[in-house]
Amino acid sequence: MENQKKVLISCDSTCDLSPELLERFSIALNPLFVVMNGKTLRDGVDVYPDDIYAYYKTTGEIPKTTAANTEDFLAYFKPFVEQGYAVVHFTISSSMSATFNNARLAAAELEDVYVIDSKCLSTGAGLEVLKAAELAADGVDARSIASYASSMWERVDASFVIDSLEYLHKGGRCSSVAALGANLLRLKPCIEVKNGVMGVGKKYRGRYEDVLLEYAAARLADGEDIDTDRVFVTHAGCRQEVVNRVADKVRELLPFKEVLVTRAGCSVSVHCGPNTLGVLFVRKSPIIK
Repeated sequence: MENQKKVLISCDSTCDLSPELLERFSIALNPLFVVMNGKTLRDGVDVYPDDIYAYYKTTGEIPKTTAANTEDFLAYFKPFVEQGYAVVHFTISSSMSATFNNARLAAAELEDVYVIDSKCLSTGAGLEVLKAAELAADGVDARSIASYASSMWERVDASFVIDSLEYLHKGGRCSSVAALGANLLRLKPCIEVKNGVMGVGKKYRGRYEDVLLEYAAARLADGEDIDTDRVFVTHAGCRQEVVNRVADKVRELLPFKEVLVTRAGCSVSVHCGPNTLGVLFVRKSPIIK
């Protein structure tokens, strides 16, 4: 055990962890890319969600997200390996992006780099990353952390409610008929992540703020099966008072030790648009259907 390497926990920018959380848990971040106006920009470094919304308003075009390639990952991992770290790196679900596969190919050329398919996105993946960081702080070795993390996704409850299907439709992820139907009925769909892919869950109707409170209550109804260590309220540009109301509601519903409020980065924002909010947490038992 004396020769055990220091462990570095790392993730891509789709985990939507705030700079404060990255610093608090000593997590390294690898920005993914957004292609906008012919330029390839780094998420959270060169471009921010509000830039995307402004660009869409002006041009009517939705920017595209793009994965880091194998060379990008080699350049990212190598300095950590050379400093003597064993690296455990989390990526957005392999069903949503080539990121995992590219990172895995790069890791195969290096020693002690473990790449985890979060099978999730946003702070659903963030919950996995924070748990890994806690294990690393407790002195658990990289291989054991990777082994634990590789099945944690089964218990992550990740979902969000979208106010408008406009961005999903414009980005080619929602048919015109579905968008038209939802808009005519003023439906607010709940998008759930299961088995690494997004699907539509319950459809809500009504004022967005009221819908969010109803959604939070529905997600947290089965309190006996919920790990109350932490919960995320993650949003893509909702009004602060709305976010605060949802966070307060979450605190009322269950005695979470931490209610973490974060803003989604570019990857989620590009696909879902403003006025998207999710309550994300970990269950005690697997939720695979």
